[in-house]
Amino acid sequence: MKYYIIAGEASGDLHGSNLVKQLRELDTSADIRSWGGDLMEAAGAKVVKHYKDLAFMGFVEVLMNLRTILHNIDLCKKDIAAFKPDVLVLVDYPGFNMRIAEWGKQQGFKIVYYISPQVWAWKENRVKKIKQNVDKLLCILPFEQEFYRKWQYDVEYVGHPLVEVIKAAKEQPADAPLSDKPVIAILPGSRKQEVSVKLPIMLTMARHFPEYQFIVAQAPSLDDHFLESLTGHHPNVTMVKGQTYKLLRQAKAALVTSGTATLETALFGVPQVVCYKGNPISYFFAKRLIKVKYISLVNLVMDKLVVKELIQHDLTAANLLKELTALLKEDDTRKQVMKDYATLWHKLGEKNASRRAAEVIYEYAIA
Repeated sequence: MKYYIIAGEASGDLHGSNLVKQLRELDTSADIRSWGGDLMEAAGAKVVKHYKDLAFMGFVEVLMNLRTILHNIDLCKKDIAAFKPDVLVLVDYPGFNMRIAEWGKQQGFKIVYYISPQVWAWKENRVKKIKQNVDKLLCILPFEQEFYRKWQYDVEYVGHPLVEVIKAAKEQPADAPLSDKPVIAILPGSRKQEVSVKLPIMLTMARHFPEYQFIVAQAPSLDDHFLESLTGHHPNVTMVKGQTYKLLRQAKAALVTSGTATLETALFGVPQVVCYKGNPISYFFAKRLIKVKYISLVNLVMDKLVVKELIQHDLTAANLLKELTALLKEDDTRKQVMKDYATLWHKLGEKNASRRAAEVIYEYAIA
């Protein structure tokens, strides 16, 4: 069978790669063409466009790059039409993928959406478009099935694909130490425009805790020179590339940008402070549109404040110092976080998401 898979971010590349592996196990003759990254390519997909060329986030950033975005959408449509897949699989990345879903449905392609757009966070009426254009929606968060039930839309909860990834990583032999000092991890994100705002604030913690080694996880989309220009003047700050999970296995605490990284950090059992600071104009509009109580997936899944969130104006050196100091103490605060993490794992860890998603996609492709 022929599969066309579109993932537009680093996390989509990770989950897409595991999906590709499972599809190839189920369908040994699978022909998989994709938009994604190095992981999907290594798993056996032919990558047409790398996600590094697609990473635009926020109202202002999207407007500034609108011509490029529209060109990419047109290029994608033409490539799908030429490939003629048996099923079109969309992985997260809703701003782009929902446009492709609408077009693909009109062209008569079978449409499966893996990792639901976060319509529960803002613009709930987008569910109408999803119902109209997506044949099968596969959710990875436990509360999403109930959300869609309100809209009379039958979706499938396949479990969270991060659980299987992190479970495998934790079962690996112990890594060589990244530092002689205890480690504090910094996960600043993958988008240059946001990292340039958040990372300098996060790095101010290094001078307050000289007994710790602060290690920045470098996203594949960020070049060495850019990060070195921000980290170079801190003697107890280093960087690692392609070793985020190794870093989290060794970290005593972490400073983490919002997004998937907060969930990864929690599943590794690392107490964290969630940090977010974006373009002021983009944040102004987002604050008025987003309806959820939290920005961290950890807090959203648990439906309570498990990890502290420092957002926009609250992300200051003084506030960060206060929260990080509390997490580094072996007291009730840290113990409660670890207890909540154990509950989080139980909520997310009952299914092999990649395998289940691949089964649904394969069965639908051959139907």
